[in-house]
Amino acid sequence: MTTDIRPLAGLRVVEMTHMIMGPSCGMFLGMLGAEVIKVEPPEGDKTRALTGMGRGFYPTFNRGKKSITLDLKSEAGKAALHRLLATADVFVENFRDQSLARMGLAPEDLRARYPRLIVSSLKGFLKGPYENRTAMDEVVQMMTGMAYMTGPTGRPLRIGSSANDIMGGLFGAFAVLAALLERAKDGKGHVLRTGLFENCLFLVAQHMVQFDIEGREAPPMPEREFSWPVYDIFETAEGRQIFIGAVTEGQWVTLCNLLGLAELKADPRLQTRMDQINARDWTLPIVAEAVRGRTFADLIAEFESSGIPFSPIHRPAEMYDDPHVNRPGGLFTSTLPEGGTYRAPAMPFEIDDQPIRGGDLDIAAIGADTREVLAALGMTEDEIAQADGVEMLA
Repeated sequence: MTTDIRPLAGLRVVEMTHMIMGPSCGMFLGMLGAEVIKVEPPEGDKTRALTGMGRGFYPTFNRGKKSITLDLKSEAGKAALHRLLATADVFVENFRDQSLARMGLAPEDLRARYPRLIVSSLKGFLKGPYENRTAMDEVVQMMTGMAYMTGPTGRPLRIGSSANDIMGGLFGAFAVLAALLERAKDGKGHVLRTGLFENCLFLVAQHMVQFDIEGREAPPMPEREFSWPVYDIFETAEGRQIFIGAVTEGQWVTLCNLLGLAELKADPRLQTRMDQINARDWTLPIVAEAVRGRTFADLIAEFESSGIPFSPIHRPAEMYDDPHVNRPGGLFTSTLPEGGTYRAPAMPFEIDDQPIRGGDLDIAAIGADTREVLAALGMTEDEIAQADGVEMLA
């Protein structure tokens, strides 16, 4: 069961994006109830054809959108886009500034032509010295120190998902919501720009601030200085890995009791949290040996009932077997245009104890909604045929 709350119902979003950051922005707005119309070139968004690790990009971040094709190299295609924008509340794009300007779609031009339109531009950088640079998720992770903090010294490493792109799309959607609230007060459209670099900078801000306050740089995460007595990966009797945390004096006592480590609990050198942190070099081998003497199933049962932070070490594919992921509303099923279905996570929040979805979450075939959307604008069949550019591909 899902909630019927759709706060953006009745709003029309025209999206002209590719890859992840832009599409995720549109998807978030669609899951909140907006009608999202994705404008694709006649051959379709190239992201559809990605393979390997890119195979999940299009189906994950384009759920529930309508698809129309327009040949924006033609005057007919551009005219059709402008007819569509005249009916839109929000325009989401992630093209280079120069490319948009050549198409007559620069944000300032759109704002002048459509005074109530909210233009959401998702870019590599905000305005400044780098604004015209080409950016990708991995590029900005290297630039901001995210990759430095993720890998060991000398081996910068991008994080294991497109989290920065997705977070950038979320900030883009967040900005759209703010602009919609402002438009309700001033009646005006607004031009928004969300930067992938600035998003990643925000994600490493805690390390920047530590340096600014203390004058001391944090080491990379694999070599980090610990603020907790136990915060590590161990092996159980079966050789299965498990993460265990004990971050307070109370959790330290509980963990010692569960693992039969009365000598550590009673040791006068380990009576405060700082004592326990400073002694990690000799206490962790003792904890590890105790964990190796217990089975995984026994440990997780005791940890869960006693409130000890713990986790198995999972691969993403294993999430399909996780009982919490499979709770009602945890996964939504979508249909691919070529047939077949797949499951993907819902939005990570609930309203009135129910997950939220913006309606149909299937993937539209390339141009599946072209005629319906353009005909509703009053365009004839001939005008549609000239605008969509599909005949050129035949």
